[in-house]
Formats: sequence, C-alpha cells, structure tokens
Amino acid sequence: MRKVLIFSVIVMPLFLSACKAITPTENVKDTILFSSSAFNNLEKIPVKYTGYGDDVSPPLHWSNFPLETQSFAIVMDDPDAWPATFTHWIIFDIPLNKSGFTEEIPQDLTLQDSLKQGRNDFGNIGYNGPRPPSGQTHYYMFTIYALDKVLGIEGGVSIQGFLKAINGHILAKGTFVDLYGD
Repeated sequence: MRKVLIFSVIVMPLFLSACKAITPTENVKDTILFSSSAFNNLEKIPVKYTGYGDDVSPPLHWSNFPLETQSFAIVMDDPDAWPATFTHWIIFDIPLNKSGFTEEIPQDLTLQDSLKQGRNDFGNIGYNGPRPPSGQTHYYMFTIYALDKVLGIEGGVSIQGFLKAINGHILAKGTFVDLYGD
C-alpha cells in the first residue's frame, strides 16, 4: 500500500509532466520542404540563434505544401529537456504569401500580415533560442504545419492551447532537427 501511495504522489505527477503533448494527435506525413539558410538539418545551430548569443530567430524557408492550405504555423521545441519537451517558439496565422522569414522576428504578440506568436516555455512571447545546461547537447525540432484554416486565436497562447487549436486542421507538415550544446 505504501509503495502505491508513493508512486501516486511522487512518481505519477513527474510521469504526466514528461508526457506533455508536443505534436497533435493526428498522423500527418512530412511533405513540406522546410529548412534554414543559416544551418543544415542535423547541424549545430550557430551561437547567434541561441540564448548564449544574440537569441534571434533564424531565417526559415518552406515550399511544397497542399493547394488547400489556408495558413501556416511553426513550432520549435527541445524534446531532450527534462522533465518534459520545452517549447522555444510558436508562430501562427502565417499567410500563404509567405514562403519564409528573414532572421530576427520581433518578439511581439501580433506582427505584420496578422501573424501571431505564442508564449514559449521561458514565459516570453516569440522566439528564445537553445540554452541547454552546460555540458549537455540537446536536439531542437523545427516543425511547420500547413493548416486548412487561419486559426484566429489570440497571440500569447501556450503550446497546449495551440495544439488544441490546430488539431483536426493539419494538411501537411515539415520538420528539420538541429542541435546545440557543449
């Protein structure tokens, strides 16, 4: 009885926090071509785009999305963070006339063309780059979603609110992964 109580009180909350959803429940193929001109897939992110450098968002580019797409959304997160995946950036309601971003997107709730940004797990609006603990290397996932609608939700949304809003509306996605650490 005592072991069950310890599991329920101590271990179960840690397990549940580690299971924080980072991807929507629907199964969507990676078909969007998504990249950065500042670094290649599976390369080290330049310090400029990290919390140890200028902490600015990198340039991003995408193509090959479904004709039915109404908007795009991008999430950057760290699945190696403990005890749960750590979200570094949420940007959404990206219009179809955009096929990329230059670096250094302002950290504002609403941007030109009605783009909106969510609240990252640092508690900030917009992008905050990698900042793993000293001596650790983490992988960072950049994911773009092609959506069948403009979300129309308020800026400042959490990752949980964002994922709830896009669930059932994803037409395609694209992902690339990079790393940063000592």
